Amino acid sequence: MSTRKLNSVRHIWRALCVAIVLMICGCDAKTGGSPEHDHRVDSELLRRGIDGEPATLDPGQAVDVFSFEVIRDLYEGLVTESADGGLQPGVAESWTVSPTGTEYTFQLRHDAKWSNGRSVRAQDFVFAWRRVVDPKRASPVADLLRPIAGASEIISGRLPSTQLAAYAVHDDLLVVRLVQPAPYFPQLLTHSATFPVYSEDAANAHNSRDWVSNGPYVLSSWTPGFNLKLTKNLSYWDRSNVRINAVEYIPIADLNSAFRQYRAGQLDLTQSVPPSALPLIRKEYPNELLVAPFLGTAYYALNMHSSKFATNIKLRQALAMAIDRPALELTLLTFEQKSAYGFVPPGTWNYDPQSWQWKALPNTARIEEAKSLYALAGYSAKYPLHMRLLFNSNVIIKQMAIAIASMWRDTLGIETELIDEEYRVFLESRKDASRWDVARLGWTADYNDAGNFLDIFRRNSPNNDASYENKDFDALLDRAAAAANPEDRRILLEQAEKIMLSDYPVIPIYFYSSKRLIKPYLRGARSNPLNRLYTKHLFIESN
Repeated sequence: MSTRKLNSVRHIWRALCVAIVLMICGCDAKTGGSPEHDHRVDSELLRRGIDGEPATLDPGQAVDVFSFEVIRDLYEGLVTESADGGLQPGVAESWTVSPTGTEYTFQLRHDAKWSNGRSVRAQDFVFAWRRVVDPKRASPVADLLRPIAGASEIISGRLPSTQLAAYAVHDDLLVVRLVQPAPYFPQLLTHSATFPVYSEDAANAHNSRDWVSNGPYVLSSWTPGFNLKLTKNLSYWDRSNVRINAVEYIPIADLNSAFRQYRAGQLDLTQSVPPSALPLIRKEYPNELLVAPFLGTAYYALNMHSSKFATNIKLRQALAMAIDRPALELTLLTFEQKSAYGFVPPGTWNYDPQSWQWKALPNTARIEEAKSLYALAGYSAKYPLHMRLLFNSNVIIKQMAIAIASMWRDTLGIETELIDEEYRVFLESRKDASRWDVARLGWTADYNDAGNFLDIFRRNSPNNDASYENKDFDALLDRAAAAANPEDRRILLEQAEKIMLSDYPVIPIYFYSSKRLIKPYLRGARSNPLNRLYTKHLFIESN
């Protein structure tokens, strides 16, 4: 890309950001400043903004961050987390590990109750986990339970779900046998896929009448498109330390609208922040902005079923190289996000992140190589590539899509159709390969381990939206999973990522940072590597 064109793209995005800030300020002039900037009269209710509608409240089916945010308030697993992400006993008051590292024994607390007053039993975990691995249910989080002996065979249909190596020895004693040592297993148990469920009906219920859960809160009501209301679970074992009595989750896909509501005192906490509002936030609310890196990657999946990409690695590489990531950092990645030239984020435990070899190329050389690859792939200005880019409705994601499509057009001459869909519709579309060529996706860590990022590209993974297949890659992941030595495991995972990156089934764009606005009277929030914020850790100061 020439300097003139690069400057043009940058000017366009700076102008767009300024326009959005002016729009926000203009709207605020009508609503007035925040009437609850420093204090709250009502200390009983927390109003949490989330950036989209939860797809489900079934722990065994949830795969989106909006569902996770709510489910963590409604359920609790064997292990839970402190505000800063440290592991703490949950339903299990203690556990032991065998000398081989392959058998865990969990002692459940006697005061762990369901919201209907009945005891949470070891059998409830066995039932829930069998639901997740049952291939008839096609749970999108089934792969998370593969460390448990029998899970892989059950998921592939070779064993019945009753053969999962999780055993209720007594109502309060659960024994779990693993395929091989997995030092991250206790942290995995903080993921909603491992939460217990009371019954099939309760797991599928989205109303207060049939609702049963075991976490700090219970569902009071859910009005799709409007709000989800939660109230304190009076049967929760640690209820004396739950200081907020009610939570209202308000889905707001438009980040600018969420910011306006926050400024007007209608929200106490946001899930994200519009990047264009950063100058205004730093000026007016410098102490209310919480920004921190966390383990997550935004990326574009290339449809490997498409004739455009299936056998054309030169085209896939050209698309990756034509994206000017430094320009994106200057214009759109304003919350300390870092450009991604690999998939596993920095800060991942026991791992040296990998990256494309051309990462350090000067801008001119990178652009020339992208153009050369595009031509070798069979395309030109006269015969340009036409493709569809699918993404969910979100102001940041849309701005990024427009910017990258502009870079592809200006550098290579590609014509890109942008398909912007409401989140629930998008979740269906992403699974239909006939509806897109490129899909904007994101992956956030379920637990702090590189395998959690790379496993989604296994041939049979339900999260492998690109439909990537490489036997050598899968074999390295299998060897890493069986490695007892952490150093051996790290080397195998790094080799696997190198193979995947060299195949270009996906294009990493940037590594995530969390960014929330939190009212001064709302206390207890901490940053953590997995960006999890439990309401039970928060409290509202009434004066």
